[in-house]
Amino acid sequence: MQTLKLGIIGAGFVAKFHARAIAQVRNIQIAGITSRPREGAEALAKLVRKHGLGESVVYSNIAEMANHVDAVAIFAPNFARIEIVEEIVHAVQRGANLKGIICEKPLARNMPEARRMIELVDSVSLKTAYFENQVFMKPIRAQLAQLAPQQKIMGSLLLTRSSEEHGGPHAAWFWDPTRQGGGVLSDMGCHSIAVGWYTLTPPDKPPMFLEPVSVSADCALLKWGLPQWRTQLLEKFGVDYTKTPAEDFTTGIITYRNPESGQRVKAQFTNSWMFDKQGLRLFMDGMGPGYAFEINSLNSPLQIFIGDIAAEAAANSELALEKATASRGLLSVQPNEADLYGYPDEIEDAVAAFDAGTDALLSWRYGLEITKLVMAAYLSAERQQTIDLTDPGNQKELETYVPLIQQGKGREVLYVK
Repeated sequence: MQTLKLGIIGAGFVAKFHARAIAQVRNIQIAGITSRPREGAEALAKLVRKHGLGESVVYSNIAEMANHVDAVAIFAPNFARIEIVEEIVHAVQRGANLKGIICEKPLARNMPEARRMIELVDSVSLKTAYFENQVFMKPIRAQLAQLAPQQKIMGSLLLTRSSEEHGGPHAAWFWDPTRQGGGVLSDMGCHSIAVGWYTLTPPDKPPMFLEPVSVSADCALLKWGLPQWRTQLLEKFGVDYTKTPAEDFTTGIITYRNPESGQRVKAQFTNSWMFDKQGLRLFMDGMGPGYAFEINSLNSPLQIFIGDIAAEAAANSELALEKATASRGLLSVQPNEADLYGYPDEIEDAVAAFDAGTDALLSWRYGLEITKLVMAAYLSAERQQTIDLTDPGNQKELETYVPLIQQGKGREVLYVK
């Protein structure tokens, strides 16, 4: 297998996290970076070179970089996705020889945008990878392997529950529903929906084997709707939740149908930006006939205690755990977060797929289906009713639907005082 020269678009938090993951993957190097502003790309490139992860040339634009790499990864904000893909496609049309294109979750903010992105890559026959790291988490894969005999004899899982929670995003655009695409449902619900669907899927079946039947969901603005916290958002990020609020809590249930047996199974998801505990928590469990599993990312083999005096001397909360909000007390520490969350494994999958000339396990069409489920969840929350995904009218509506929260009209559904 030849070494894949990867070009990265974007230099924010997720790009840095992927760089940490690439350090653990063979046959890939970061050959180029481009971002706005250029200073971010320069800083990331310096980090990449320091750790020997590639030449990491900083390019002034996407078209220039595309001529010097084998594949590109979009780690830029959601609102910039279509423009970026258009630039990539134009570069390919002008001769750039790319093996594939990666997009970090979510694929798009709504169905029209997702359809447009797929239309663009199809026009130049680019292979795709949709980066949903939780599907590749080693605990997820390990429980599936361990329970494979039980699933074969007793039947597949019937219920999964998935959640991702932390205290809130790093960057201002994440909090702005018109730029991000919504609130925590758009940001993290896509994770929990994907891993729930994947975990319910019988062994040896493709990721989209189970057919979505219905979605029932609720969205709420709880902590970040309180006056003192709205003020903090406005002062720190310039986002005014008295005018354009987004949800900081969501929960729901998706029903799927096994097309071979007719069996219906359910996946529950819960996400929040109001988890003021150790830091980011991923929790998944599942139940089948006679067996079960449970995963909690805060269960770590390493614990550290930092007293008040030591904490005041050096505040470094996120060295312990992503989105950690404390630098003192008893801390849960994950020695290798990138590996725990599945990042190296999804990168390995994309490298192998592009080398073979195929889409990754999770292609952009899979990302399109996740987008549809997220949109159905927003529609369910707005209507306060279950959305029947087998209804042709609902299917048609979802193709053009833009949630009120995404439109900046969250006041109509989030009851902001």
